[in-house]
Amino acid sequence: MKKAVVLLLVCTVSAFSFAQEKLNTIKGVVTYLDTPLINAEIKVSGSEEATKTDMEGRYTINARPGQLVSYAYPSMRTLEIVVEDVTRILNIELTPEVNQLDEVVVEKTVLKSQKQLRAEYATNKNLINTAFGILDKDVTSFAVRIAEGRDLNPIGLDIATVIQYRFPGVRVERNGLDFLNPTIYLRGGALGFFPAIYDVDGLIITDFPNFLQIENIERIAVISGLGAVTKYGGAANGGVIVINTKGANYFPEPGTDKPYDLARLRNNKFNGDVLTSEDLKKDRPIYLTKLMDSKSEAEAIATYNEQIKVYRSSYFYILDAYDHFSNRWKNTDFADGIIENNKQVIYDNPLALKALAYTYQAEGRLKEANEVYKEVFRLRPNYAQSYMDLANSYREIGENQRAAAIYARYGYLLEEGFLRAEGDLGIIMDRELNNLIALKGRELLSRRELKNLVLDDEFDGTRLVFEWNDSEVEFELQFVNPEGNYFKSEHSLLADANRIKDEKISGFSSEEYLIDDSVKGVWKVNAKYFGNKSLTPTYLKATIYHNFGSASQRKETKVFKLSLRNVNQQLFTVSNMSTVVGN
Repeated sequence: MKKAVVLLLVCTVSAFSFAQEKLNTIKGVVTYLDTPLINAEIKVSGSEEATKTDMEGRYTINARPGQLVSYAYPSMRTLEIVVEDVTRILNIELTPEVNQLDEVVVEKTVLKSQKQLRAEYATNKNLINTAFGILDKDVTSFAVRIAEGRDLNPIGLDIATVIQYRFPGVRVERNGLDFLNPTIYLRGGALGFFPAIYDVDGLIITDFPNFLQIENIERIAVISGLGAVTKYGGAANGGVIVINTKGANYFPEPGTDKPYDLARLRNNKFNGDVLTSEDLKKDRPIYLTKLMDSKSEAEAIATYNEQIKVYRSSYFYILDAYDHFSNRWKNTDFADGIIENNKQVIYDNPLALKALAYTYQAEGRLKEANEVYKEVFRLRPNYAQSYMDLANSYREIGENQRAAAIYARYGYLLEEGFLRAEGDLGIIMDRELNNLIALKGRELLSRRELKNLVLDDEFDGTRLVFEWNDSEVEFELQFVNPEGNYFKSEHSLLADANRIKDEKISGFSSEEYLIDDSVKGVWKVNAKYFGNKSLTPTYLKATIYHNFGSASQRKETKVFKLSLRNVNQQLFTVSNMSTVVGN
């Protein structure tokens, strides 16, 4: 950040102190290739807090936001994770210290690919479809009990009763005030006093799925103990009940009468192929399919009123429902009511707030986005991203003086040591401020100041800025040029752990790519999502600046909900590009 520019924009800025962050209790599982690592060492830097994983790879440790938690195990790469205000679950996958071998010989394998398992699903009773792909009970390293829907006794009161009768060791507890929403406990759970969670057609929920009918169940499975925790994390300490419903897990393949599985699969169309937006629709949550299949707005509202009873604690569902009514039915009032009626789920969660702000920006509701970014700033006043987001948001609504003041405030706090800047943060922040002054300088500075001011940034072309709502996210961006050649940038602990560490220390979650216009053509931008150490989606915002730095500069905002892991999915295309330069 240029000191001279800051002094031109503001004379005095009052410093403020940050409140002492509260202690977070962090839980998770440490694994390697889905196998728990016993006695892995977990330590909190700057304190005596330390622990080791138990026989199931589980751990619990306390740390404050800003502290580093390290994960170490013999012959494995040590990982350091920066704790944030929202950090509660960290499922860690360690990798070997030496990642490449000169020669690897595999003589025989009995494992089948997801493609093979999809083909067998309809006839193989030992397969169950989960949020992480199809499991084959014959080759898993943990116990999986499976029953066919036609073998279930339909006389039971509800699915809970059916499960209790079909699977030994299942205990059902009912509350007289809420009799139809029982709690199920599985014998052999990692911790017996935790209730089971549910995986319904790839959607993971904690509440009992009372919306399901027994006759609609295709297949059901019970996973308890270490197997549940290894796959689903600490939320599955009480085990997992996996339910596949009829019609949701396989469909007729085009041109044949054979069933073709369209569930959420990790290896789906991966070998060089890219999933389009139409492909991704096949993997959307079941609740969203039901909303989209509504024949009228009234039917959609009725569906929402039933679904919100089940998914009321999920901000992902709330944002999906908002998007559906805002864009499908153009009913902004009802969509706004969804947000207003569920504020308690969103407004104390910076991840949910950022996702909502992205959505507003993509819709062009810039004033609403500005109000949300103010809330994020309130929750995260020591995050560099909070300053850039709020400044850019003020600029979007035409309040350029306030935008400049936010940048000036950030520069002052940085120089005084209240904030930290690591990695490429300074480059991106400088470019934002330079662009603001270059295009709106007459509103901010006197003629004399403008005449004497020299800006370093001379880039003129297409600028892509990506931002994500969850700092734990790991992904890869791929840029394919008009000739089919590509450039890749991986944002992961495996690729560059120090980079992610620097981003979290600074509170920064953006990266930019500059594309000049020397060769005309169309670039394709794809992404591969690796996950975020939990079972939740991540929201990715892409801001595309056309003719960046010129008087004709314009931009567009796109938002993507990343949930399908380890597949290449198409994001968007941009024209008039030649070379990608990553910062």
